[in-house]
Amino acid sequence: MNRLRTSLSVALVIAIGLIVLAGYFLENPMLNTLQTVFLHWAAILASVALIVGVFNLLNVHIRKINTGQKGSLYSLILILSLIVTILVAGFLGPTSEWSLWIFNNIQLPVETSLLAVLAVVLAVASARLLGRRFNAFTLVFVLTVLVVLAGSISLSFLDLSAMAAIRSWFERVPATAGVRGILLGVALGTVATGFRLLLGSDRPYGG
Repeated sequence: MNRLRTSLSVALVIAIGLIVLAGYFLENPMLNTLQTVFLHWAAILASVALIVGVFNLLNVHIRKINTGQKGSLYSLILILSLIVTILVAGFLGPTSEWSLWIFNNIQLPVETSLLAVLAVVLAVASARLLGRRFNAFTLVFVLTVLVVLAGSISLSFLDLSAMAAIRSWFERVPATAGVRGILLGVALGTVATGFRLLLGSDRPYGG
């Protein structure tokens, strides 16, 4: 019975995948309609999965508060923040005055603080890397961190415009090239995973 269920799941996934894929290459009204329907179903399932994930998050933190585990105060803050944000953005809209106030006065400062922590982590990582392994790659990493940090700060008694220009070049050339390489890798991995699902090699929905 389990083998039959798995075989049906594989056949269903392959059929739907081929229909969606063919809809991008063939001009057929019925095929395009089926493709649109399947894509809408996928969007609905993704939304439901997001809602389930939010409820699971709430369940985990509520259980943490009830059992009095360490860090339960942060769990309470998270739950209250989530409820307030959903109520404000849901009833007043994401572009309302109160929604923008939450973004500008809470979320933005938190993100800025995380970036500041990231700068400190990079500096500490550079110091430890120099102590444990000193080679050309370590030197390039440390110099890049120093240039980026120096080009990001502003000091009234010191002119760091040259560092800012070098940092801008790092952002436009090496960093952009790295991001493009990562995106190409993600795209190739997605295509490979799709082909494996179409061929029935990967079966995340069954044994």
